[in-house]
Amino acid sequence: MRGMTVWRTQGLCLLVILISPQGNAHPQCLDYKPPFQPPEPLLFCKEYAKFGCCDLDRDDQISQRFYQIMDYFDHSGFMACGKYIRSILCQECSPYAAHLYDAEDANTPMRELPGLCGNYCGDYWLHCRYTLSLLTDYNETSAIEEDRSKFCKYLELKDPEYCYPNVLSDDKLNANLGDVKADPQGCIQMCLEEVANGLRNPVAMVHANDGTHRFFVAEQLGYVWTYLPNGSRIDRPFLNLTRAVLTSPWAGDERGFLCIALHPQFTTVKKAYVYYSVSVKKQEKIRVSEFIVSDSDMNMLDHSSERTLLEVDEPASNHNGGQLLFGLDGYLYIFIGDGGKAGDPFGKFGNSQNKSTLLGKALRIDVDNNDHGAPYSIPSDNPFVGESVSRPEIYAYGVRNMWRCSVDRGDPASGQGRGRMFCGDVGQNKYEEVDLIENGGNYGWRAKEGFSCYDNKLCSNSSLNDILPIFAYPHKIGKSVTGGYIYRGCQMPNLNGLYIFGDFMSGRLMSLKENTETGKWTYKEICMGADKTCSFPKLINSYYKYIISFGEDEAGELYFLATGAASATARAGVVYKIVDPSRRAPPGKCSFKPTPVNIKGKLIHFSPKEEFVINKKPSTTAVPKPKPTRPSSTPRPRAPQTPTRRTPPVRHSTPRPRALHTTPRSLTPGRPSYWTPAPKPTARPSYWTPAPKPTARPSYWTPAPKPKTPARPTYWTPAPNPTARPSYWTPAPKPTAKTQTSRPGKRGRGKPRRKGERRGRPRSGTVRLVSADGWKDRGRVEIFVRGEWGTVCDDMFNSQAAAVVCRQLGFPVVERVAKRAELGPGAGGVRILLDDVECDGTERTLLHCKHAKLGKNNCSHDEDVGVVCGHYEHAVE
Repeated sequence: MRGMTVWRTQGLCLLVILISPQGNAHPQCLDYKPPFQPPEPLLFCKEYAKFGCCDLDRDDQISQRFYQIMDYFDHSGFMACGKYIRSILCQECSPYAAHLYDAEDANTPMRELPGLCGNYCGDYWLHCRYTLSLLTDYNETSAIEEDRSKFCKYLELKDPEYCYPNVLSDDKLNANLGDVKADPQGCIQMCLEEVANGLRNPVAMVHANDGTHRFFVAEQLGYVWTYLPNGSRIDRPFLNLTRAVLTSPWAGDERGFLCIALHPQFTTVKKAYVYYSVSVKKQEKIRVSEFIVSDSDMNMLDHSSERTLLEVDEPASNHNGGQLLFGLDGYLYIFIGDGGKAGDPFGKFGNSQNKSTLLGKALRIDVDNNDHGAPYSIPSDNPFVGESVSRPEIYAYGVRNMWRCSVDRGDPASGQGRGRMFCGDVGQNKYEEVDLIENGGNYGWRAKEGFSCYDNKLCSNSSLNDILPIFAYPHKIGKSVTGGYIYRGCQMPNLNGLYIFGDFMSGRLMSLKENTETGKWTYKEICMGADKTCSFPKLINSYYKYIISFGEDEAGELYFLATGAASATARAGVVYKIVDPSRRAPPGKCSFKPTPVNIKGKLIHFSPKEEFVINKKPSTTAVPKPKPTRPSSTPRPRAPQTPTRRTPPVRHSTPRPRALHTTPRSLTPGRPSYWTPAPKPTARPSYWTPAPKPTARPSYWTPAPKPKTPARPTYWTPAPNPTARPSYWTPAPKPTAKTQTSRPGKRGRGKPRRKGERRGRPRSGTVRLVSADGWKDRGRVEIFVRGEWGTVCDDMFNSQAAAVVCRQLGFPVVERVAKRAELGPGAGGVRILLDDVECDGTERTLLHCKHAKLGKNNCSHDEDVGVVCGHYEHAVE
């Protein structure tokens, strides 16, 4: 199928890791994703209006929090400290927010405040150090406010290039911020997400374009599998032609199931078309067939409905072509190889230049309205209709072995390029090429290979009038082109208009960019992101070498299919999604709600095999942590210990100490008196009342002597009326009361509240069982996330996940998992917060398990999960 008589088999399991040295440039947001351009300009954090991590809603929330804090100041105080408060709050909008908050690794706690540069921290301490407790939940601010070194040790980020405000003025970091990143050699750096694995030579990926956002992956053996948007696979194949398909287990066999195409109106015309090798009375043939979707199962074709549209004799076992696709004109295009062997030796000029044969051609046929009569008809504008010596199915000729073609969706805004058809044509001895297919075009084979002559005598024929490729590359780059797609998806705006393709033999990923004024195409290689470029959740920076095919999903996002062992029987095939780590679309812009899919059979849940970059251990040795001044079991967000820009943040396993209670602060000489509590309200928060005096209280818990004449700053005014206080100065009666002032995205650690910690809302990740009968050991599972209780869907939820729930609630075993809301659906107003939860059973909370994005689900409350916990070891699932 690849157009190479002999495939190289050595090193089949080698991973191609195309890495070039680069700095530590790594823009990332607190949701562990790349920054974006806000759809509307920001009004408060204006310095990040063009590119960053906030949209207008988040900008408004930060603004509200700022003015709530500023209610404690008069005009002079506003002028003195407002600039520091504003700058610190706005770092959530910085494109480097994740680095500033030490959040680049989603598996570790993030800082509560952004990392400051040393000089800036010193200025902040000098002028407004007592504002720290307004910005943080850390309860020991009084212990560090008077000591500049301790204060800045808590706030400082020891990374002179990435700390605030230096990160804003670093020209090297910000020169091309948000653009596609290239290494010093100009290789575009991309990342990948593993989408499917365990496939046997995956040769094609298509989608139904019916709103379900499922896609179908074909294996060379003859299986086609259905994948759902959540990554799971239906256990029964969409199609099984393994008994009919001609192939073999030896590496390099080009025969087999080669392509599938679904009718463009698949929702109403439920037909699929397949292209595969077959042996009929010992004669090898290419067969193109039509199937109809089963009446009883939307995820399976009716195997008895096969109708052969076309069969073409194959004189050799290679150069089988193998592409089916529908153009925007609604016609079916079929790309067939030149018949095999080497140099197209058939006849005087070869099969490709002979229009009386279908070999070496691009065909176009009409398969609509074919239920009665002929299996297809000929479009009236096919270029050779009426020529007595030419087959009317021919649309273009002179092709050698086109492997993977695609249709351009067109620019999302202007529609430019829409309908263009791109193909990769595998070369002979010297060159591989990419072509734009035109009606009646002659692509030169066997006279030409790429831009050069192959058959000198035929090449000098002035009547050839062939169409030259848009790009050709020599065999020192690769020896078997795999055609790709023009990217027109939503999630990665930088890639719009980029043609991405690959080479099967060398494993190179490549790109072409069109100059719309000149029509010329510029080549750039694609390599895997180096250093921290791919340090995002679920992303990897390596892939299997043999790039077999490319595909699009229904939303236009781009994938490629590769294997580590080029055999139709080796389960070494993987589907990868291509990801640009430098910029994403604004949150919510690319969201969609798939149409429900009726499933018959079981779902096989996806588990990636390649280690995520985010989980890889740092290559440096952790610096030993100094002993804490006072032991405590309660962790707080930590200041990062990154010594240099090139060294990953050092993670400490021992949490720093934290006060068990916050006691009232006494007035210290030199401290602004606006820190004196306002007159006692009717309901005073508990942390304004001194905790009971311990038996042996450390000295720093004893209020300092109050001076007779405290030095108050001139801008001091008493705190405003308690009714105007920010919400985090009063206890929150409901879980949502504190969300307005808490930094969104702050990750709860999922541990139950320990002795001495502040009461109020539960910790993020806390679970409970809700039962109409009031049972404590059984009920619908609800979880507390981001200030609210919500339910959990039963998709992928198993006994291991239930064990996490029961263990949190103090039960040693799980007696049963109840699915599909057997123990009751969520009440009105309760959201579904977790879906697709997959646990190993050892996690602290469900948030530590694999799960869909918080608040994102494709289910209803009719699928809420329930759990029955127990104390005895006779539990069953």
